[in-house]
Formats: sequence, C-alpha cells, structure tokens
Amino acid sequence: MRVMLLAAGRGERMGALTETCPKPLLPVNGSPLIVHQLRKLQNIGFREIVINTSYLGEQIQATCGDGSQFGLDIAYSHEPERLETAGGIVNALPLLGDQPFWVVNADVWCDYQPFPWVRLPRGAMASLIMVDNPEHKPSGDFGFRPNGSLALRHEVQTQAFTYSGMGVYHPDLFKGYAPEPLPLRPVLEQGITNSVIFGERFRGSWLDVGTPERLGELEKRFAAAR
Repeated sequence: MRVMLLAAGRGERMGALTETCPKPLLPVNGSPLIVHQLRKLQNIGFREIVINTSYLGEQIQATCGDGSQFGLDIAYSHEPERLETAGGIVNALPLLGDQPFWVVNADVWCDYQPFPWVRLPRGAMASLIMVDNPEHKPSGDFGFRPNGSLALRHEVQTQAFTYSGMGVYHPDLFKGYAPEPLPLRPVLEQGITNSVIFGERFRGSWLDVGTPERLGELEKRFAAAR
C-alpha cells in the first residue's frame, strides 16, 4: 500500500520560519518534521511513498532524496502552481496506482499508526481518521452516522469531530476531477452526501503543527519523552 505525504503547503501561519524553509523541513527534536514521518512510516512497514511538493520543493527533494536512506522508495509529484489538497492528490494519481492509498499531512504529529494492510469498509471510497476537536477548531468537521459513515455537521445531533489529516482513499473518489487547484473539503462533502466516506475515531495524542506555538508544543512533547 502506498502513502501520499502532503508537503506542498506554503505554511503562511509559520511566519518568518518558512520564508526560506518549507514547513515540512522545520526541525523538531533534531530532525525535519517530514523525516520523522518517513522514519515512522518505514518502521510501520510502508515502502512506497509519494510526496507532493510546490513551495521550495527542491529543498524537500534534496533532503529526502529517493528514500533509500530511510529504506523507502520515494517518488515526487511537483506542482509548479500549488493545487491544494484534492488537486494535489489528483495530480499524483498516476504515481499512486489503482488501489487504495494512505494520505498523511506532513505537518501532523500523532500516535496513530496507519497500517499498510488496512482495508476500506464495504462500499466506502475513503475512511478518515477523526480526532477530538482541538482548541483552534472547537466545532469540528464531520460527525458519525450509526453505520460508521461520516455525516455533515448539520446532520448530526451529537458531537462533530476534526479530520486529523490522515485517511485511506480509493482513487475512484477523485474520478472526474482535473489536476487543478481544488480543496479537499468539497470532494469529501460530496462523498459524504453519497454515503461513501467512513471514519474512525482516534483518541490518542494528535497535534496539527501549523503554527510556531504548536511547533514549540511538539518540541516540549519530545523533551518530556526523553
């Protein structure tokens, strides 16, 4: 099973930290964020990784190379113009094959292990890892239906949860879309309306490393674990 690491973002909320360094290469505990991700994926058992790049993408490729230093095989999907999440996935489909694949945000840190042998539920086009809502997103993204499929927020009477930035996707979910700028949310909302997007709630440690403050929080977590 292949993994797509999303690494094309500009990282505007990081301010000066990403003026000359792409966010996936920001150091934490002595190594770039994306290197921690690659080591984790290799330890779990993945071998084939696709990384999409755009802003300062040459730095990411120079750091990660062909993946051999990590025991991985890395291919790159470069976007001269950033295509956002769904557009980036569509652009990378020729490298991802015709079987389900993991998508992982390069700036997400959590204890969840995206195993390579996972299977989508029957009838599903995607299965998203959902987490409790962080302080910066108290209303969440989607809720759960009784059968485990996801529901739009206005459909559920109970709590909505936040999409973690990790999920398994079938390439057919992106059929009919062109490799052009396209956010992921409208694709997911259409799939949820069609009842083909499922979810799994994860209750462990999770952090969206999207700001300098959260980068500092991750550094503190590493220090506490030493």
